[in-house]
Amino acid sequence: MAMGMKGLLVLTLGLAMAATSSAVIYKVGDTSGWTILGNINYTDWTTKKNFKVGDIIEFKYPQGIHNVLEVNKADYDSCSNSTPIATHTSGDDKIAIKRPGHRFFICGVPGHCAAGQKLNIRVLKQKSSEAPSKAPAPAPARPAASPSPSEPSAASPPAASATDNTPDAPATAAPAPNANGAGGLAGYRAAVLAVALAAAASAAMLQ
Repeated sequence: MAMGMKGLLVLTLGLAMAATSSAVIYKVGDTSGWTILGNINYTDWTTKKNFKVGDIIEFKYPQGIHNVLEVNKADYDSCSNSTPIATHTSGDDKIAIKRPGHRFFICGVPGHCAAGQKLNIRVLKQKSSEAPSKAPAPAPARPAASPSPSEPSAASPPAASATDNTPDAPATAAPAPNANGAGGLAGYRAAVLAVALAAAASAAMLQ
């Protein structure tokens, strides 16, 4: 279980690193930074950039000298700092772009926005061609082929071989009657009859 949680953590960190590796960090004003010195044209600076969702806007300035206020378009146009959407004062503010559209920033120090310290960035929407394409539909399964009529059925008995010409073994003949046995029986009967006749003759002579 512990190994599984460790593997999941490593995978999550890897995905996070892969997602941030393609992000671009734009330093506002490049080497000049966020300032009113040098007559920097921040509008011209933005036209040379291609902002996308996931990129980061970095404002670098001396802390306490400037600040960064995110405002709506009306406050941007009028340089009003009365109702900011967000306020940043660290001197190194990194703001992530999370959605397409316009975002407006000004310096809230009085007079700085009017001096040109204001920024309007436009974040483009993702093109439809960049969206992931749909996976192709799987091919329909082919029906199983029916057996050919010429193929023998599995239940059919195998045909007798044409080369099997072995003749059937002859049936065992019944034994013939014993001629000697019949003759012996006839002689035995004749002997018994003769003894009986002799006994009858002897009995008649004795009377």
